[in-house]
Amino acid sequence: MTTSPDLTTSAALFARATRVTPGGVNSPVRAMGSVGRTHPPFIVSGEGSRIVDADGNSYVDWVQSWGALPLGHADADVVAAITRAAGLGSSFGAPTPAEVELAELIVDAVPCAELARFTSSGTEATMSALRVARAATGRDAFITFDGTYHGHADPFLAAGGSGLATLGIPSSPGVPAATAELTLLATYNDLQSVRDLAEASAAGGREIAAIFVEPVAANMGVVEPAPGFLEGLRAIADEIGALLVFDEVITGFRLGWGGAQVRYGVTPDLATFGKIIGGGLPVGAFVGRRDLMSLVAPSGSVYQAGTLSGNPLAMAAGLAQLNALRERDAYTVLEEQGARLEATIARAADDAGAGSTTAVSRVGSLVTLFHLGVEQHLAPQNFTEAKQLDTARFAATHADLLSAGQYLPASQFEALFASTTHDAQMLEQLGDALRVALAQPVEVA
Repeated sequence: MTTSPDLTTSAALFARATRVTPGGVNSPVRAMGSVGRTHPPFIVSGEGSRIVDADGNSYVDWVQSWGALPLGHADADVVAAITRAAGLGSSFGAPTPAEVELAELIVDAVPCAELARFTSSGTEATMSALRVARAATGRDAFITFDGTYHGHADPFLAAGGSGLATLGIPSSPGVPAATAELTLLATYNDLQSVRDLAEASAAGGREIAAIFVEPVAANMGVVEPAPGFLEGLRAIADEIGALLVFDEVITGFRLGWGGAQVRYGVTPDLATFGKIIGGGLPVGAFVGRRDLMSLVAPSGSVYQAGTLSGNPLAMAAGLAQLNALRERDAYTVLEEQGARLEATIARAADDAGAGSTTAVSRVGSLVTLFHLGVEQHLAPQNFTEAKQLDTARFAATHADLLSAGQYLPASQFEALFASTTHDAQMLEQLGDALRVALAQPVEVA
């Protein structure tokens, strides 16, 4: 008598997935190949700051859907809002009350936002913001920063951080050279590199349409803007007649009510959002001054559309999460959680004798442990420095932590995300696991 093979384990699911999905995953870093895994855990459930995989393993989750869940998994208010909305219909391709309410909330909270347009992803939002900037200025070229990430639309894949850096892909095949030529890469935290690019481009007869920036870089690890950097970008954009665009897909409504532009007191012309404003459901938004956003159809002739834009389930989840963040004083908790996470990691590294070859960087509830590979104890300030990190040491640490039930981003170039549901015991468990992991020698192949 033969029995059917078990198709519910992570290994079996990955084998099935590789037969029907490129690389077995629907977003590259999920494969965990960069940290030496033959297959990733397939997650079947989550509650608060714990997730469970198909094999029954429980993990403390420091990824939180890449920052989308500051209140943790399956928050009761968010689940109730989604359930109510689903009972009324999952999609109409028509206006709904919830999208008006969420837009009003965002416009009220975000300094640069006078009008908002929803999309289904952060990539769509940044792609659309660039189109608006080009239409508004009549220019094609734009400046962004080496090692930052603004989604996978062609103009933003000339070079980037996040998954591109993790997989060692300097740029993406399939992006036309003519498109890549319009993407000018400056160095994060280096205003002179921005000025030099703008001057050289203008000298060649090509003026700059926009400067795109993550106000806090979070795709080369967490890199905080140096004092005066964002203010300097605002000044340069004004000098050259370009628009300043903040990509707040990660920072928006995580670093505080209204995002990084409130935290740092610098107002861009346009901004993009995602993650948190959908409560964990697919969502994006681009927002900005009325004169700029009025260029978007049907008010203007800049075309952007999407059947699922303003999807009622995502709008309901976003409203529930944002209202809960405000009503529960969650930003005070998130700031405290981030500080505790930073301290836990730093203390564990010191205890393991790795304090001089690691560095911890934090902004709010975003935290990165950098494996420096050399004794310097200085976190990277740009992507050139980030590319010198010891990714082999990171991979070994990640493997040890995963075995200890700690689920971290499978990339040295990503952030850990604290939530309001992480508790003292979880932090203690992370610290204990990290002490053991960092004390282990790394085998050189």
